[in-house]
Amino acid sequence: MSQPAFDLPSLVAAAGIDALNPMQEAMLAATEEHPHVELLSPTGSGKTLAFLLPLVRTLEKGKKGTQALIVVPSRELALQIEEVYRKLRTGFKVTATYGGHKREIEEQSLTEAPALIVGTPGRIGDHLRRENIKPEGIHTLVLDEFDKSLELGFREELEFIVRSIPSLERRYLTSATRAEEVPDFVGATDLHTLDFLPEDGEAKDALLLQSVTSTEADKLETLFALLCNLGRGPAIIFCNHRESVERTGAFLTEKSISHVWYHGAMEQRDREVALAKFRNGSASFLVTTDLAARGLDIPHIRAIIHYHLPPTEDSFTHRNGRTARMDASGTAILILGPEEKVPAYITAPVEPVEIRTDMGLPEKPKWTTFFVGAGKKDKVNKIDIVGFFAQKGELKSEDIGLIEVKDFFSFVAIRRSKASAVLMAIKDHKLKGRKMKIDIAK
Repeated sequence: MSQPAFDLPSLVAAAGIDALNPMQEAMLAATEEHPHVELLSPTGSGKTLAFLLPLVRTLEKGKKGTQALIVVPSRELALQIEEVYRKLRTGFKVTATYGGHKREIEEQSLTEAPALIVGTPGRIGDHLRRENIKPEGIHTLVLDEFDKSLELGFREELEFIVRSIPSLERRYLTSATRAEEVPDFVGATDLHTLDFLPEDGEAKDALLLQSVTSTEADKLETLFALLCNLGRGPAIIFCNHRESVERTGAFLTEKSISHVWYHGAMEQRDREVALAKFRNGSASFLVTTDLAARGLDIPHIRAIIHYHLPPTEDSFTHRNGRTARMDASGTAILILGPEEKVPAYITAPVEPVEIRTDMGLPEKPKWTTFFVGAGKKDKVNKIDIVGFFAQKGELKSEDIGLIEVKDFFSFVAIRRSKASAVLMAIKDHKLKGRKMKIDIAK
């Protein structure tokens, strides 16, 4: 094997952290001694970086073709991993592949084989069958959240993917639960397991569990009062069904509560707009199904609200994993209807709280999301966007918030008080010499 391109201090610095946590250190050490490693660790503990660092260590300079493959249960998780990987600035090309956009776009990206591919089981399987992905040089396979992939019915595709890779040398598997045995088809003989899950499975000390009682079976008014008591976000409201998400979202719109909603039946573009608004602070609350219980890396979530009781203990665990991440604290709140009780699987103390019904509306977000009709494929980056809004929009640096650059479009948070003036100031200007759509994201 030729010399790998791996410099731990520079990668850690590029990731934006001061030092690795004990779980990440343990994963690095384990992968030096064992070819097949299973990592069990709570959601939000930093598993993505834990497997990316040893994976990067396996990449060989000067070697053509794909060397590593990461399989994930959702497109959002694929995009998140791609983003974290790009921050490492390894010099090795990465391509994300997932359903919800045109396969032809991915085929073009796969023409010059990337060193790393990250994607969902169905789309990766499709590319393998069409021979868009050449598996011969793949030596490292990561099955991230493998238990969720199995739960979602991807067993057949996972088995096909593993069978299609003839020269696997390393297998890294991750999960946030102990619920699923590693299937035989994975071929991970002599699997070394790192278990960083709490022994009793209870919520972390940093997570405060509370309950609020609704006098009506329809809990919408109770939810409204709760949000007014919280006063501000960000918080995630979990419902059990897509229809409930939209009904709850419509109600919050009537009540003038800043929010977005998110579920699996939405168009991919609409999902990306919703998440961008929530991530950058343009929307205070996210109403969603369990689709958002995994794979969304949104820091500093203040509260998780279980509008509907979680159907399973795993669901409860993963929903709560969106808050109290790493060393932060957070609150999980159960809204209990007249006939509902705290589920038996919740053994940690749950504090009943009363909420006032005379509180004013939560404070409005300080940011507005702008849509920019160009992205990475148009050679537009964050520096270009900052320069454009600073010069043409006459904004100071503190008036520009989080920027997300996608393949063909971008999102940028602009201070809400400046939004109207910015629209007027930039309307006749070009970005990188091109006239393109720039407007407030709908």
